[in-house]
Amino acid sequence: MSNINIDSQKTNTYDVIVIGSGISGGWAAKEFTEKGLKTLVLERGRDVQHIKDYPTTNMYPYEFDHRGQIPLAIQKENPIASRCYVFREDAMHFVVKDNEHPYQQEKPFDWIRGYQVGGKSLLWARQTQRWSDLDFEGPARDGFAVDWPIRYADLAPWYSYAERFAGIAGNKDGLQELPDGEFLPGFPLNAVEDYFKGVVSKKYPNRHVISARCAHLSKPNQIHLDQGRAKCQNRTLCQRGCPFGGYFSSNASTLPWAAKTGNLTLRPDSVVESIIYDDKKEKATGVRVIDANTKQEMEFYAKIIFVNAAALNTNLILLNSKSNRFPNGLGNDNGQLGKFVAFHNYSARISAEYDGMLEWSTDGRNPAGGGYLPRFRNLLKQETDFKRGYAAGFSARRSVNRDSSGVGASLKDNLAKAPLGPWQVGSHMMGETIPKESNFVNLSKDKKDAWGVPLLNISVDYDENDRLMKKDYIEQLSEMFTEAGFKNIKVNDSSQAPGLDIHEMGGARMGHDPKTSILNKWNQVHACKNVFVTDGACMTSTSTQNPSLTYMALTARAVDYAVKSINKFEI
Repeated sequence: MSNINIDSQKTNTYDVIVIGSGISGGWAAKEFTEKGLKTLVLERGRDVQHIKDYPTTNMYPYEFDHRGQIPLAIQKENPIASRCYVFREDAMHFVVKDNEHPYQQEKPFDWIRGYQVGGKSLLWARQTQRWSDLDFEGPARDGFAVDWPIRYADLAPWYSYAERFAGIAGNKDGLQELPDGEFLPGFPLNAVEDYFKGVVSKKYPNRHVISARCAHLSKPNQIHLDQGRAKCQNRTLCQRGCPFGGYFSSNASTLPWAAKTGNLTLRPDSVVESIIYDDKKEKATGVRVIDANTKQEMEFYAKIIFVNAAALNTNLILLNSKSNRFPNGLGNDNGQLGKFVAFHNYSARISAEYDGMLEWSTDGRNPAGGGYLPRFRNLLKQETDFKRGYAAGFSARRSVNRDSSGVGASLKDNLAKAPLGPWQVGSHMMGETIPKESNFVNLSKDKKDAWGVPLLNISVDYDENDRLMKKDYIEQLSEMFTEAGFKNIKVNDSSQAPGLDIHEMGGARMGHDPKTSILNKWNQVHACKNVFVTDGACMTSTSTQNPSLTYMALTARAVDYAVKSINKFEI
Protein backbone atom coordinates (compact mmCIF):
# COMPACT_ATOMS: atom_id res chain seq x y z
CA MET A 1 0.00 0.00 0.00
CA SER A 2 2.83 2.42 0.82
CA ASN A 3 4.33 1.89 -2.65
CA ILE A 4 0.97 2.78 -4.21
CA ASN A 5 0.88 6.01 -2.20
CA ILE A 6 4.44 6.87 -3.22
CA ASP A 7 3.65 6.22 -6.88
CA SER A 8 0.49 8.30 -6.62
CA GLN A 9 2.41 11.17 -5.06
CA LYS A 10 5.02 11.05 -7.85
CA THR A 11 2.27 11.12 -10.48
CA ASN A 12 0.60 14.09 -8.80
CA THR A 13 3.73 16.13 -8.16
CA TYR A 14 4.58 19.28 -10.11
CA ASP A 15 7.01 22.14 -9.76
CA VAL A 16 4.17 24.62 -9.33
CA ILE A 17 0.46 24.57 -8.58
CA VAL A 18 -1.65 27.54 -9.66
CA ILE A 19 -5.14 27.73 -8.16
CA GLY A 20 -7.44 29.49 -10.63
CA SER A 21 -7.30 30.17 -14.37
CA GLY A 22 -8.61 33.72 -14.59
CA ILE A 23 -6.54 36.80 -15.38
CA SER A 24 -3.91 36.38 -12.65
CA GLY A 25 -3.92 32.56 -12.74
CA GLY A 26 -3.46 32.56 -16.50
CA TRP A 27 -0.52 34.93 -16.14
CA ALA A 28 1.07 32.73 -13.48
CA ALA A 29 0.69 29.71 -15.77
CA LYS A 30 2.28 31.56 -18.69
CA GLU A 31 5.21 32.81 -16.66
CA PHE A 32 6.05 29.54 -14.92
CA THR A 33 5.74 27.33 -18.01
CA GLU A 34 7.83 29.72 -20.09
CA LYS A 35 10.56 29.39 -17.46
CA GLY A 36 10.51 25.61 -17.79
CA LEU A 37 8.57 24.66 -14.66
CA LYS A 38 6.00 21.88 -14.80
CA THR A 39 2.83 23.67 -13.80
CA LEU A 40 -0.59 22.37 -12.74
CA VAL A 41 -3.48 24.82 -13.07
CA LEU A 42 -6.54 23.90 -11.03
CA GLU A 43 -9.88 25.39 -12.09
CA ARG A 44 -13.04 24.65 -10.13
CA GLY A 45 -15.29 25.20 -13.15
CA ARG A 46 -15.75 23.45 -16.48
CA ASP A 47 -13.37 23.57 -19.42
CA VAL A 48 -13.84 26.40 -21.92
CA GLN A 49 -11.62 26.32 -24.98
CA HIS A 50 -11.00 29.39 -27.10
CA ILE A 51 -13.53 29.73 -29.97
CA LYS A 52 -14.78 26.15 -29.64
CA ASP A 53 -16.74 26.89 -26.46
CA TYR A 54 -18.18 30.30 -27.34
CA PRO A 55 -21.64 29.07 -28.42
CA THR A 56 -23.26 32.47 -28.98
CA THR A 57 -20.33 34.44 -30.37
CA ASN A 58 -21.64 34.72 -33.95
CA MET A 59 -25.38 34.59 -33.32
CA TYR A 60 -27.69 37.26 -34.70
CA PRO A 61 -30.28 38.84 -32.36
CA TYR A 62 -33.13 36.97 -34.03
CA GLU A 63 -31.40 33.65 -33.39
CA PHE A 64 -31.89 33.95 -29.63
CA ASP A 65 -35.09 32.42 -28.32
CA HIS A 66 -35.80 35.48 -26.18
CA ARG A 67 -34.01 38.12 -28.27
CA GLY A 68 -31.27 38.39 -25.67
CA GLN A 69 -33.54 38.80 -22.64
CA ILE A 70 -33.65 36.50 -19.61
CA PRO A 71 -36.98 34.73 -19.06
CA LEU A 72 -38.76 35.73 -15.85
CA ALA A 73 -38.45 32.23 -14.37
CA ILE A 74 -34.64 32.34 -14.69
CA GLN A 75 -34.55 35.84 -13.22
CA LYS A 76 -36.54 34.68 -10.20
CA GLU A 77 -34.19 31.72 -9.73
CA ASN A 78 -31.15 34.02 -9.93
CA PRO A 79 -31.92 37.33 -8.18
CA ILE A 80 -28.21 38.01 -7.57
CA ALA A 81 -26.79 37.02 -10.96
CA SER A 82 -29.66 38.81 -12.74
CA ARG A 83 -28.50 42.13 -11.34
CA CYS A 84 -25.23 41.81 -13.30
CA TYR A 85 -25.03 43.49 -16.70
CA VAL A 86 -23.55 40.40 -18.39
CA PHE A 87 -26.25 38.02 -17.16
CA ARG A 88 -28.16 38.04 -20.42
CA GLU A 89 -29.17 35.34 -22.86
CA ASP A 90 -25.93 35.60 -24.83
CA ALA A 91 -23.55 35.19 -21.86
CA MET A 92 -25.39 33.77 -18.85
CA HIS A 93 -23.68 30.42 -19.39
CA PHE A 94 -20.44 32.11 -18.22
CA VAL A 95 -21.99 33.41 -14.96
CA VAL A 96 -22.44 31.38 -11.76
CA LYS A 97 -26.10 30.60 -10.97
CA ASP A 98 -27.31 31.51 -7.49
CA ASN A 99 -28.46 28.07 -6.32
CA GLU A 100 -25.41 26.19 -7.64
CA HIS A 101 -22.86 27.99 -5.48
CA PRO A 102 -24.56 29.57 -2.44
CA TYR A 103 -22.91 31.84 0.11
CA GLN A 104 -24.01 33.65 3.26
CA GLN A 105 -24.68 37.38 3.37
CA GLU A 106 -24.31 38.89 6.81
CA LYS A 107 -24.86 42.15 4.94
CA PRO A 108 -26.22 42.37 1.36
CA PHE A 109 -23.49 41.59 -1.17
CA ASP A 110 -23.96 40.62 -4.82
CA TRP A 111 -21.12 38.18 -5.47
CA ILE A 112 -20.74 37.79 -9.25
CA ARG A 113 -18.56 34.86 -10.31
CA GLY A 114 -17.44 33.02 -13.44
CA TYR A 115 -16.55 29.41 -12.71
CA GLN A 116 -14.94 28.07 -15.88
CA VAL A 117 -11.51 27.93 -17.46
CA GLY A 118 -10.66 31.57 -18.03
CA GLY A 119 -12.87 32.70 -15.16
CA LYS A 120 -14.10 36.27 -15.44
CA SER A 121 -11.43 37.12 -18.03
CA LEU A 122 -14.14 36.18 -20.54
CA LEU A 123 -16.52 38.72 -19.03
CA TRP A 124 -14.45 41.64 -17.76
CA ALA A 125 -14.95 45.22 -18.98
CA ARG A 126 -11.33 45.23 -20.28
CA GLN A 127 -10.47 48.65 -18.81
CA THR A 128 -6.77 48.89 -17.99
CA GLN A 129 -5.05 51.71 -16.15
CA ARG A 130 -1.77 51.82 -14.27
CA TRP A 131 -1.52 52.98 -10.69
CA SER A 132 0.75 55.90 -9.78
CA ASP A 133 2.68 56.67 -6.62
CA LEU A 134 -0.30 58.79 -5.59
CA ASP A 135 -2.13 55.47 -5.25
CA PHE A 136 0.60 53.34 -3.69
CA GLU A 137 1.42 56.11 -1.19
CA GLY A 138 -2.25 56.74 -0.37
CA PRO A 139 -2.61 54.71 2.83
CA ALA A 140 0.58 56.10 4.38
CA ARG A 141 -0.27 59.66 3.37
CA ASP A 142 -3.98 59.64 4.18
CA GLY A 143 -3.87 57.55 7.34
CA PHE A 144 -5.90 54.47 6.44
CA ALA A 145 -5.04 50.77 5.98
CA VAL A 146 -1.29 49.99 6.12
CA ASP A 147 1.54 51.22 3.95
CA TRP A 148 1.98 49.42 0.66
CA PRO A 149 5.35 47.61 0.68
CA ILE A 150 5.95 48.60 -2.95
CA ARG A 151 5.85 51.78 -5.02
CA TYR A 152 5.25 52.57 -8.66
CA ALA A 153 8.93 52.12 -9.54
CA ASP A 154 8.74 48.51 -8.33
CA LEU A 155 5.86 47.72 -10.65
CA ALA A 156 6.49 50.01 -13.65
CA PRO A 157 8.67 47.55 -15.64
CA TRP A 158 6.13 44.79 -14.97
CA TYR A 159 3.30 46.99 -16.15
CA SER A 160 5.23 47.44 -19.40
CA TYR A 161 5.89 43.72 -19.62
CA ALA A 162 2.22 42.87 -19.17
CA GLU A 163 0.98 45.59 -21.52
CA ARG A 164 3.22 44.48 -24.39
CA PHE A 165 1.96 40.90 -24.22
CA ALA A 166 -1.71 41.57 -23.47
CA GLY A 167 -2.12 44.43 -25.92
CA ILE A 168 -3.44 47.69 -24.43
CA ALA A 169 -4.97 50.45 -26.58
CA GLY A 170 -4.52 53.97 -25.28
CA ASN A 171 -2.90 57.38 -25.75
CA LYS A 172 0.11 59.04 -24.16
CA ASP A 173 -1.76 61.53 -21.98
CA GLY A 174 1.13 62.71 -19.78
CA LEU A 175 -0.79 62.63 -16.50
CA GLN A 176 0.93 62.29 -13.13
CA GLU A 177 -2.12 60.54 -11.66
CA LEU A 178 -2.37 58.01 -14.51
CA PRO A 179 1.05 56.98 -15.86
CA ASP A 180 1.36 56.26 -19.56
CA GLY A 181 2.06 52.73 -20.73
CA GLU A 182 3.16 50.63 -23.70
CA PHE A 183 0.18 51.38 -25.89
CA LEU A 184 -1.32 50.27 -29.16
CA PRO A 185 -3.23 53.10 -30.90
CA GLY A 186 -6.08 54.38 -28.75
CA PHE A 187 -9.72 54.33 -29.80
CA PRO A 188 -10.74 57.92 -30.61
CA LEU A 189 -13.44 59.84 -28.79
CA ASN A 190 -16.50 60.70 -30.84
CA ALA A 191 -17.53 64.30 -31.57
CA VAL A 192 -19.49 64.96 -28.38
CA GLU A 193 -17.02 63.10 -26.15
CA ASP A 194 -14.26 65.24 -27.64
CA TYR A 195 -16.40 68.36 -27.17
CA PHE A 196 -16.88 67.51 -23.49
CA LYS A 197 -13.13 66.96 -23.16
CA GLY A 198 -12.57 70.50 -24.45
CA VAL A 199 -15.10 72.02 -22.07
CA VAL A 200 -13.60 70.26 -19.07
CA SER A 201 -9.99 71.16 -19.90
CA LYS A 202 -10.91 74.83 -20.37
CA LYS A 203 -13.05 75.18 -17.24
CA TYR A 204 -11.17 72.77 -14.96
CA PRO A 205 -7.41 72.78 -15.67
CA ASN A 206 -6.72 69.86 -13.30
CA ARG A 207 -9.40 67.59 -14.72
CA HIS A 208 -8.93 65.53 -17.84
CA VAL A 209 -11.14 63.54 -20.19
CA ILE A 210 -9.11 60.95 -22.07
CA SER A 211 -9.83 58.03 -24.34
CA ALA A 212 -10.41 55.00 -22.12
CA ARG A 213 -7.50 52.57 -22.08
CA CYS A 214 -8.55 49.03 -22.84
CA ALA A 215 -7.17 45.53 -23.49
CA HIS A 216 -8.11 45.43 -27.18
CA LEU A 217 -5.87 44.87 -30.18
CA SER A 218 -6.44 48.07 -32.12
CA LYS A 219 -3.32 47.29 -34.17
CA PRO A 220 -1.75 43.92 -33.31
CA ASN A 221 1.99 43.56 -32.96
CA GLN A 222 3.86 40.38 -33.85
CA ILE A 223 3.63 39.08 -30.29
CA HIS A 224 -0.16 39.16 -30.55
CA LEU A 225 -0.20 37.43 -33.93
CA ASP A 226 2.09 34.79 -32.45
CA GLN A 227 -0.60 34.16 -29.86
CA GLY A 228 -3.08 33.45 -32.65
CA ARG A 229 -5.00 36.66 -31.99
CA ALA A 230 -6.26 39.16 -34.54
CA LYS A 231 -7.31 42.79 -34.67
CA CYS A 232 -10.36 43.80 -32.65
CA GLN A 233 -13.36 43.98 -35.00
CA ASN A 234 -15.23 46.53 -32.85
CA ARG A 235 -18.20 44.17 -32.51
CA THR A 236 -18.61 44.94 -28.77
CA LEU A 237 -19.98 41.44 -28.21
CA CYS A 238 -17.04 40.65 -25.95
CA GLN A 239 -19.00 38.97 -23.15
CA ARG A 240 -19.78 36.11 -25.55
CA GLY A 241 -16.08 35.25 -25.97
CA CYS A 242 -14.18 36.72 -28.92
CA PRO A 243 -13.37 34.31 -31.80
CA PHE A 244 -10.74 36.80 -33.05
CA GLY A 245 -8.97 37.07 -29.70
CA GLY A 246 -9.38 40.81 -30.18
CA TYR A 247 -9.50 41.41 -26.44
CA PHE A 248 -7.28 39.88 -23.82
CA SER A 249 -8.50 36.78 -21.98
CA SER A 250 -6.80 33.78 -20.43
CA ASN A 251 -8.53 31.59 -23.00
CA ALA A 252 -7.25 33.50 -26.04
CA SER A 253 -3.82 34.42 -24.73
CA THR A 254 -1.98 33.18 -21.64
CA LEU A 255 -3.35 29.63 -21.31
CA PRO A 256 -2.74 28.55 -24.94
CA TRP A 257 0.66 30.24 -24.76
CA ALA A 258 1.46 28.18 -21.65
CA ALA A 259 0.15 25.00 -23.29
CA LYS A 260 2.54 25.43 -26.23
CA THR A 261 5.52 25.05 -23.88
CA GLY A 262 4.52 21.47 -23.03
CA ASN A 263 4.85 22.33 -19.34
CA LEU A 264 1.18 22.97 -18.60
CA THR A 265 -1.33 20.58 -17.08
CA LEU A 266 -4.78 22.14 -16.88
CA ARG A 267 -7.33 20.40 -14.69
CA PRO A 268 -10.87 21.84 -14.78
CA ASP A 269 -13.68 20.64 -12.48
CA SER A 270 -11.26 20.77 -9.53
CA VAL A 271 -12.65 22.40 -6.39
CA VAL A 272 -9.75 23.31 -4.11
CA GLU A 273 -10.65 22.40 -0.54
CA SER A 274 -7.44 23.59 1.14
CA ILE A 275 -3.68 23.98 0.95
CA ILE A 276 -1.73 21.22 2.70
CA TYR A 277 0.81 22.43 5.26
CA ASP A 278 3.52 20.14 6.64
CA ASP A 279 4.31 21.07 10.24
CA LYS A 280 7.65 19.24 10.17
CA LYS A 281 8.87 20.73 6.88
CA GLU A 282 7.41 24.12 7.86
CA LYS A 283 6.04 24.78 4.42
CA ALA A 284 3.07 24.02 2.20
CA THR A 285 3.47 20.79 0.29
CA GLY A 286 0.40 20.64 -1.89
CA VAL A 287 -3.30 21.17 -2.45
CA ARG A 288 -6.33 19.10 -1.51
CA VAL A 289 -8.91 18.93 -4.30
CA ILE A 290 -12.48 17.65 -4.66
CA ASP A 291 -13.42 16.54 -8.17
CA ALA A 292 -16.46 18.67 -9.05
CA ASN A 293 -18.24 15.80 -10.80
CA THR A 294 -17.28 12.65 -8.90
CA LYS A 295 -16.71 14.27 -5.46
CA GLN A 296 -13.50 12.23 -5.25
CA GLU A 297 -10.83 13.74 -2.99
CA MET A 298 -7.31 14.05 -4.42
CA GLU A 299 -4.04 15.61 -3.43
CA PHE A 300 -1.50 17.32 -5.66
CA TYR A 301 1.99 18.38 -4.60
CA ALA A 302 4.42 21.13 -5.59
CA LYS A 303 7.32 23.27 -4.39
CA ILE A 304 5.47 26.52 -5.07
CA ILE A 305 1.76 27.33 -4.78
CA PHE A 306 0.14 30.41 -6.31
CA VAL A 307 -3.37 31.20 -5.09
CA ASN A 308 -5.33 33.00 -7.83
CA ALA A 309 -8.89 31.88 -7.19
CA ALA A 310 -10.25 35.50 -7.26
CA ALA A 311 -10.23 37.62 -4.13
CA LEU A 312 -13.02 36.16 -2.01
CA ASN A 313 -12.47 32.55 -3.03
CA THR A 314 -8.76 32.96 -2.29
CA ASN A 315 -9.70 34.14 1.20
CA LEU A 316 -11.99 31.12 1.56
CA ILE A 317 -9.23 28.68 0.58
CA LEU A 318 -6.67 30.25 2.93
CA LEU A 319 -9.15 30.37 5.82
CA ASN A 320 -10.02 26.71 5.25
CA SER A 321 -6.35 25.67 5.10
CA LYS A 322 -6.00 24.76 8.77
CA SER A 323 -3.21 22.82 10.47
CA ASN A 324 -1.58 22.53 13.87
CA ARG A 325 0.67 25.41 12.90
CA PHE A 326 -2.18 27.50 11.47
CA PRO A 327 -5.39 26.65 13.35
CA ASN A 328 -7.13 29.79 12.02
CA GLY A 329 -6.09 29.52 8.39
CA LEU A 330 -2.84 29.50 6.44
CA GLY A 331 -0.59 32.41 7.39
CA ASN A 332 -3.18 33.83 9.77
CA ASP A 333 -0.96 34.37 12.80
CA ASN A 334 -2.25 37.90 13.26
CA GLY A 335 -5.95 37.05 12.90
CA GLN A 336 -6.34 39.48 10.00
CA LEU A 337 -6.99 37.01 7.19
CA GLY A 338 -10.34 37.80 5.61
CA LYS A 339 -10.45 41.33 7.02
CA PHE A 340 -10.03 44.76 5.40
CA VAL A 341 -11.99 43.72 2.31
CA ALA A 342 -12.68 46.64 -0.02
CA PHE A 343 -14.25 47.21 -3.41
CA HIS A 344 -15.21 49.97 -5.86
CA ASN A 345 -18.28 52.14 -5.44
CA TYR A 346 -20.18 52.11 -8.74
CA SER A 347 -23.56 53.06 -7.27
CA ALA A 348 -24.15 56.42 -9.02
CA ARG A 349 -24.76 57.41 -12.64
CA ILE A 350 -25.70 60.60 -14.43
CA SER A 351 -27.38 60.94 -17.81
CA ALA A 352 -28.36 63.89 -19.97
CA GLU A 353 -29.08 65.05 -23.53
CA TYR A 354 -27.22 67.39 -25.85
CA ASP A 355 -28.91 69.22 -28.70
CA GLY A 356 -25.72 70.40 -30.36
CA MET A 357 -23.49 68.82 -33.02
CA LEU A 358 -26.45 67.23 -34.78
CA GLU A 359 -24.44 67.17 -37.99
CA TRP A 360 -22.45 64.31 -36.47
CA SER A 361 -23.30 60.72 -35.71
CA THR A 362 -21.29 57.87 -34.25
CA ASP A 363 -19.24 55.82 -36.67
CA GLY A 364 -19.37 52.18 -35.64
CA ARG A 365 -18.83 50.90 -32.10
CA ASN A 366 -16.13 51.73 -29.58
CA PRO A 367 -14.88 48.72 -27.56
CA ALA A 368 -13.11 51.10 -25.16
CA GLY A 369 -16.48 52.46 -24.12
CA GLY A 370 -15.71 56.14 -24.73
CA GLY A 371 -13.99 58.54 -22.35
CA TYR A 372 -12.45 58.28 -18.88
CA LEU A 373 -11.93 60.95 -16.23
CA PRO A 374 -9.03 60.00 -13.95
CA ARG A 375 -9.42 60.85 -10.28
CA PHE A 376 -9.15 64.59 -9.61
CA ARG A 377 -10.17 64.85 -5.94
CA ASN A 378 -7.60 64.90 -3.07
CA LEU A 379 -4.71 64.13 -5.41
CA LEU A 380 -1.96 66.30 -3.93
CA LYS A 381 -3.72 67.55 -0.80
CA GLN A 382 -6.84 66.87 1.23
CA GLU A 383 -9.54 69.18 -0.14
CA THR A 384 -12.86 67.49 0.65
CA ASP A 385 -14.71 66.06 3.66
CA PHE A 386 -13.97 62.50 2.47
CA LYS A 387 -10.76 60.55 1.95
CA ARG A 388 -9.43 59.58 -1.47
CA GLY A 389 -11.59 60.06 -4.58
CA TYR A 390 -13.26 58.68 -7.67
CA ALA A 391 -12.75 58.29 -11.38
CA ALA A 392 -15.61 58.46 -13.87
CA GLY A 393 -16.56 57.06 -17.22
CA PHE A 394 -18.11 59.28 -19.90
CA SER A 395 -19.74 58.33 -23.19
CA ALA A 396 -22.05 59.81 -25.80
CA ARG A 397 -24.23 58.40 -28.57
CA ARG A 398 -27.01 59.55 -30.86
CA SER A 399 -30.50 58.45 -29.94
CA VAL A 400 -32.75 56.96 -32.61
CA ASN A 401 -36.45 57.78 -32.98
CA ARG A 402 -37.60 54.41 -34.24
CA ASP A 403 -41.02 53.83 -35.79
CA SER A 404 -41.81 50.20 -35.07
CA SER A 405 -45.21 50.20 -36.72
CA GLY A 406 -45.98 47.99 -39.69
CA VAL A 407 -45.29 44.37 -40.49
CA GLY A 408 -42.73 42.73 -42.77
CA ALA A 409 -41.46 45.03 -45.52
CA SER A 410 -43.21 48.12 -44.11
CA LEU A 411 -41.67 47.52 -40.65
CA LYS A 412 -38.23 47.09 -42.19
CA ASP A 413 -38.76 50.32 -44.17
CA ASN A 414 -39.83 52.28 -41.11
CA LEU A 415 -36.85 51.08 -39.07
CA ALA A 416 -34.40 51.88 -41.87
CA LYS A 417 -35.71 55.42 -42.15
CA ALA A 418 -35.66 56.08 -38.40
CA PRO A 419 -34.38 59.64 -37.84
CA LEU A 420 -31.62 60.33 -35.34
CA GLY A 421 -32.55 62.20 -32.19
CA PRO A 422 -30.38 64.28 -29.82
CA TRP A 423 -27.17 63.04 -28.29
CA GLN A 424 -27.49 61.01 -25.11
CA VAL A 425 -24.58 61.35 -22.69
CA GLY A 426 -23.79 59.46 -19.53
CA SER A 427 -21.26 58.96 -16.76
CA HIS A 428 -20.74 56.35 -14.06
CA MET A 429 -18.85 56.68 -10.80
CA MET A 430 -15.81 54.57 -9.90
CA GLY A 431 -15.11 55.39 -6.27
CA GLU A 432 -12.34 54.12 -4.00
CA THR A 433 -13.57 52.53 -0.79
CA ILE A 434 -11.47 52.51 2.38
CA PRO A 435 -10.41 49.07 3.70
CA LYS A 436 -11.88 48.54 7.16
CA GLU A 437 -11.62 45.72 9.68
CA SER A 438 -15.42 45.73 9.87
CA ASN A 439 -15.58 44.68 6.19
CA PHE A 440 -14.67 41.01 6.30
CA VAL A 441 -15.32 37.49 5.11
CA ASN A 442 -15.17 34.31 7.19
CA LEU A 443 -16.27 30.69 7.05
CA SER A 444 -19.74 29.51 7.93
CA LYS A 445 -19.73 27.54 11.16
CA ASP A 446 -22.42 25.08 10.09
CA LYS A 447 -23.12 25.22 6.36
CA LYS A 448 -21.13 23.59 3.55
CA ASP A 449 -21.43 23.45 -0.22
CA ALA A 450 -22.01 20.39 -2.38
CA TRP A 451 -18.30 19.48 -2.12
CA GLY A 452 -18.07 19.69 1.66
CA VAL A 453 -16.34 23.09 1.74
CA PRO A 454 -17.64 25.63 4.27
CA LEU A 455 -19.74 28.40 2.74
CA LEU A 456 -18.23 31.86 2.71
CA ASN A 457 -19.92 34.43 4.94
CA ILE A 458 -19.65 38.00 3.62
CA SER A 459 -20.04 41.10 5.79
CA VAL A 460 -19.21 44.12 3.61
CA ASP A 461 -20.95 47.49 3.41
CA TYR A 462 -20.62 51.14 2.43
CA ASP A 463 -19.78 53.80 5.03
CA GLU A 464 -20.08 57.54 5.52
CA ASN A 465 -16.95 58.17 3.43
CA ASP A 466 -18.62 56.40 0.50
CA ARG A 467 -21.78 58.47 0.89
CA LEU A 468 -19.88 61.76 1.00
CA MET A 469 -17.83 60.75 -2.02
CA LYS A 470 -20.93 59.82 -4.01
CA LYS A 471 -22.54 63.17 -3.12
CA ASP A 472 -19.46 64.96 -4.44
CA TYR A 473 -19.44 62.91 -7.65
CA ILE A 474 -23.06 63.80 -8.33
CA GLU A 475 -22.42 67.49 -7.64
CA GLN A 476 -19.22 67.75 -9.67
CA LEU A 477 -20.39 65.77 -12.71
CA SER A 478 -23.73 67.62 -12.74
CA GLU A 479 -21.81 70.89 -12.72
CA MET A 480 -19.56 69.73 -15.57
CA PHE A 481 -22.61 68.56 -17.56
CA THR A 482 -24.23 71.97 -17.04
CA GLU A 483 -21.06 73.77 -18.17
CA ALA A 484 -21.15 71.68 -21.36
CA GLY A 485 -24.73 72.74 -22.08
CA PHE A 486 -26.22 69.30 -21.52
CA LYS A 487 -29.94 69.28 -20.68
CA ASN A 488 -32.38 67.04 -18.82
CA ILE A 489 -29.67 66.01 -16.38
CA LYS A 490 -30.82 63.01 -14.38
CA VAL A 491 -29.11 61.37 -11.41
CA ASN A 492 -29.44 57.65 -10.71
CA ASP A 493 -28.38 56.67 -7.21
CA SER A 494 -28.92 52.92 -7.50
CA SER A 495 -28.27 52.14 -3.83
CA GLN A 496 -27.03 48.79 -5.10
CA ALA A 497 -25.35 46.44 -2.69
CA PRO A 498 -21.56 46.12 -2.89
CA GLY A 499 -20.40 43.46 -5.34
CA LEU A 500 -21.82 44.53 -8.69
CA ASP A 501 -18.61 46.45 -9.34
CA ILE A 502 -17.02 42.94 -9.45
CA HIS A 503 -13.82 44.49 -8.04
CA GLU A 504 -13.64 42.96 -4.57
CA MET A 505 -10.14 43.24 -3.10
CA GLY A 506 -8.22 42.59 0.11
CA GLY A 507 -8.48 40.07 2.93
CA ALA A 508 -4.88 38.90 2.49
CA ARG A 509 -3.26 42.27 2.06
CA MET A 510 0.39 43.08 1.35
CA GLY A 511 2.46 45.01 3.91
CA HIS A 512 5.81 45.46 5.59
CA ASP A 513 4.86 44.04 8.99
CA PRO A 514 3.68 40.44 9.56
CA LYS A 515 1.68 41.75 12.51
CA THR A 516 -0.58 43.83 10.26
CA SER A 517 -0.49 42.08 6.89
CA ILE A 518 -0.62 38.59 5.41
CA LEU A 519 1.76 39.02 2.46
CA ASN A 520 5.15 40.64 1.97
CA LYS A 521 6.34 42.84 -0.89
CA TRP A 522 6.82 39.79 -3.13
CA ASN A 523 3.24 38.56 -2.55
CA GLN A 524 4.53 35.75 -0.33
CA VAL A 525 2.61 34.67 2.74
CA HIS A 526 4.78 36.06 5.57
CA ALA A 527 4.61 32.84 7.57
CA CYS A 528 4.67 30.36 4.66
CA LYS A 529 7.15 31.47 2.05
CA ASN A 530 6.27 29.03 -0.72
CA VAL A 531 2.68 30.24 -0.99
CA PHE A 532 1.98 33.38 -3.04
CA VAL A 533 -1.22 35.37 -3.61
CA THR A 534 -1.39 37.69 -6.63
CA ASP A 535 -5.09 38.16 -7.29
CA GLY A 536 -7.39 40.77 -5.74
CA ALA A 537 -6.98 39.31 -2.25
CA CYS A 538 -3.45 40.77 -2.06
CA MET A 539 -4.53 44.39 -2.45
CA THR A 540 -3.75 46.73 0.42
CA SER A 541 -6.01 49.46 -0.97
CA THR A 542 -8.14 49.77 -4.09
CA SER A 543 -7.40 53.14 -5.71
CA THR A 544 -9.95 54.09 -8.40
CA GLN A 545 -8.40 52.31 -11.37
CA ASN A 546 -9.71 49.04 -12.75
CA PRO A 547 -7.47 46.48 -11.02
CA SER A 548 -6.82 43.72 -13.59
CA LEU A 549 -3.69 45.22 -15.16
CA THR A 550 -2.17 45.55 -11.68
CA TYR A 551 -2.91 41.87 -11.00
CA MET A 552 -1.10 40.93 -14.23
CA ALA A 553 1.97 42.99 -13.30
CA LEU A 554 2.06 41.76 -9.70
CA THR A 555 1.79 38.16 -10.88
CA ALA A 556 4.61 38.41 -13.41
CA ARG A 557 6.82 40.10 -10.81
CA ALA A 558 6.07 37.49 -8.14
CA VAL A 559 6.73 34.59 -10.51
CA ASP A 560 10.08 36.09 -11.46
CA TYR A 561 10.99 36.30 -7.77
CA ALA A 562 9.74 32.80 -6.97
CA VAL A 563 11.73 31.19 -9.79
CA LYS A 564 14.91 33.01 -8.80
CA SER A 565 14.39 31.97 -5.17
CA ILE A 566 13.50 28.33 -5.69
CA ASN A 567 16.99 27.01 -4.96
CA LYS A 568 17.99 29.55 -2.30
CA PHE A 569 16.06 28.00 0.57
CA GLU A 570 13.98 31.17 0.67
CA ILE A 571 10.88 29.22 -0.14
